[in-house]
Amino acid sequence: MRKWALSCALLLVLLLTTLPDPAKKLQVNAEESSDEVGDFPKVEEKLGAVPHGLSTDSEVVQRESESISRKTLRNSAEKFEFQAEVSRLISNASDALDKIRFLTLTDKEALGEGDTAKLEIQIKLDKENKILSIRDRGVGMTKEDLIKNLGTIAKSGTSAFVEKMQTGGDLNLIGQFGVGFYSVYLVADYVEVVSKHNDDKQYVWESKADGSFAISEDTWNEPLGRGTEIKLHLRDEAKEYLEEGKLKDLVKKYSEFINFPIYLWATKEVDVEVPADEEESSEEEESTTERTEEEETEDDEEKKPKTKTVKETTTEWELLNDMKAVWLRSPKEVTEEEYAKFYHSLAKDFGDDKPMTWSHFSAEGDVEFKALLFVPPKAPHDLYESYYNANKSNLKLYVRRVFISDEFDDLLPKYLSFLMGIVDSDTLPLNVSREMLQQHSSLKTIKKKLIRKALDMIRKLAEEDPDEYSNKEKTDDEKSAMEEKKGQYAKFWNEFGKSVKLGIIEDATNRNRLAKLLRFESSKSDGKLVSLDEYISRMKSGQKDIFYLTGSSKEQLEKSPFLEQLTKKNYEVIYFTDPVDEYLMQYLMDYEDKKFQNVSKEGLKLGKDSKLKDLKESFKELTDWWKKALDTEGIDSVKISNRLHNTPCVVVTSKYGWSSNMEKIMQAQTLSDASKQAYMRGKRVLEINPRHPIIKELRDKVAQDSDSEGLKQTARLVYQTALMESGFNLPDPKDFASSIYRSVQKSLDLSPDAAVEEEEEVEEPEVDEKESGKAEEPEHEQYDKDEL
Repeated sequence: MRKWALSCALLLVLLLTTLPDPAKKLQVNAEESSDEVGDFPKVEEKLGAVPHGLSTDSEVVQRESESISRKTLRNSAEKFEFQAEVSRLISNASDALDKIRFLTLTDKEALGEGDTAKLEIQIKLDKENKILSIRDRGVGMTKEDLIKNLGTIAKSGTSAFVEKMQTGGDLNLIGQFGVGFYSVYLVADYVEVVSKHNDDKQYVWESKADGSFAISEDTWNEPLGRGTEIKLHLRDEAKEYLEEGKLKDLVKKYSEFINFPIYLWATKEVDVEVPADEEESSEEEESTTERTEEEETEDDEEKKPKTKTVKETTTEWELLNDMKAVWLRSPKEVTEEEYAKFYHSLAKDFGDDKPMTWSHFSAEGDVEFKALLFVPPKAPHDLYESYYNANKSNLKLYVRRVFISDEFDDLLPKYLSFLMGIVDSDTLPLNVSREMLQQHSSLKTIKKKLIRKALDMIRKLAEEDPDEYSNKEKTDDEKSAMEEKKGQYAKFWNEFGKSVKLGIIEDATNRNRLAKLLRFESSKSDGKLVSLDEYISRMKSGQKDIFYLTGSSKEQLEKSPFLEQLTKKNYEVIYFTDPVDEYLMQYLMDYEDKKFQNVSKEGLKLGKDSKLKDLKESFKELTDWWKKALDTEGIDSVKISNRLHNTPCVVVTSKYGWSSNMEKIMQAQTLSDASKQAYMRGKRVLEINPRHPIIKELRDKVAQDSDSEGLKQTARLVYQTALMESGFNLPDPKDFASSIYRSVQKSLDLSPDAAVEEEEEVEEPEVDEKESGKAEEPEHEQYDKDEL
């Protein structure tokens, strides 16, 4: 009755209003549709009682009118673990407290006084009304902030959240809240966000799971002073989150290392002294009748009221996180489990995956700071998508335990932006702006030490992996411990290997350190990753260069004609199959005094060939003739090759020109410059195999009749085939196809002048459109307009 009475009252107000108000109409509709998700009088009363608030329009409500079923919500809650969202809300509260503490550095009055100045997080449980509340005394939100941060969320609706989760969408927070805030609707029918900012009045944002929401000035809740309180009106199936034990476990598991105290309004039993009952007192008196007068006199002097101890239940604020900040403790005092918990709290990642490794250290001297760096278990899905456009930082900067910012991009270079952690400096000044702090000279020193420690951490991860280094000299206990880290560096390389390569390109100072971290497959690695040090350790005697080949895949490279002599002579060749490898090798010119040699380019040296001089003389007529025959193909020269065994010829590029793989990469660029491509392409050289029967036969034919057009066409076809096999794109595919068809005709003993059979043309009688219009018109089923 109360529900319908309230709805009727609101409807009456709408009728009496001279100007129609769609926002009020929304409130009525929201109440009438509330049966889809359950009955909760308090929800209806509050949404309906805010007629002058800012609310969703009718289109939004219509778009989200179909509520998600309880079964879907329950399954989603189990799948995506709402408990992690509770921890996110606590983490958001911590961020808000960090912000107000930072503001007080320049404005002492911003903190306020009394309870408002207490920087803490409070959690309350209301079992009777099924409400879970999380409150902070942080910076708070203005009305505009509530609209910006939460209005968009409500408009998208709960179904959008489920879709985001199912498609692996980004759940990063937006402002104080974000897409992750959707998951509160997995367990809550109704959400209130009460917030007070120093520069605005206290407002309340409220929303049901159907997509409707309202924002209005708060006149019924307790004044916050400053900060934000989130009230989740939980569903019946989520009542476990109203148990103190459950909340304590969640905070212990996910939020133990939050930098501010977290209090729970908890019940506890205490011993209390109360007056004893009269019957108990009389029994005691009877038991003492035989005492002497002297004893009675002594007892009278010390006589006190009779009491007893009983258990009473009281409520008080209980501190849930009393751990000291991890980075301030000695590394010897922190367990692996504590590091893992702290990482999850820092990264807002509440899965089961532990960080791959971490580095906990302190720096002393002119610049003093403590730092804790983590390598995440997985790379963010967008790590390289906007690498050069977005300024991303996963490091939080503290100055003397005061959070300053997580947007200092100068603390680590871009290629190490995947690292997460904390830097706490005792040297940097507190009372300066963020912009001035970024220009502080101490930041350069901090950055230099952070880079070195980060690279040492990654190098150590490789050294501790038994797949990377031999453990023959290790003890049994050491071998057992290392087995747990088996395959860790391969996992790191698969996730973050591209970052190491980008570091070699961008960071000339640390290029050699980064090169030691490189991993790749090779012609001798049997599918395993090897390092440059490992490659050098098994180089052949007399080998001066590090051989490598670039391409689109390992399978393609294994079949490359450029490897024929190298494989036959037992040389190892590195396979580079990542597009960034082409750019990498433009910067990595040498390693440990060994030059890099692309085996598809000029300059390959495989020892001295005593017959080479005689072969050049023997094939001089052919190479000169072939060079003239390919005048229009852009070939610089034709030479005898020392790299081929089974293939008649290949096309190589000049030492400083683009390889065939690089040409393809550049041609695929949307905004590539054709004129620059022609310049960077460099010279092309046709190298022929003097021992191959096709080449020997061509030499003999040229000696007999060098003017033969058929011979020139054959030479051009052999060149085009070599060009394609060497990885280049054909400049004229039509010409190549025509040459192939001519060769097929010749092999089938067909005349070159054989014509294509003409198709017989059958004339169809003309039909007058006017006469045939009705007959040709297709039949359509007739539908009633109303049925459609």
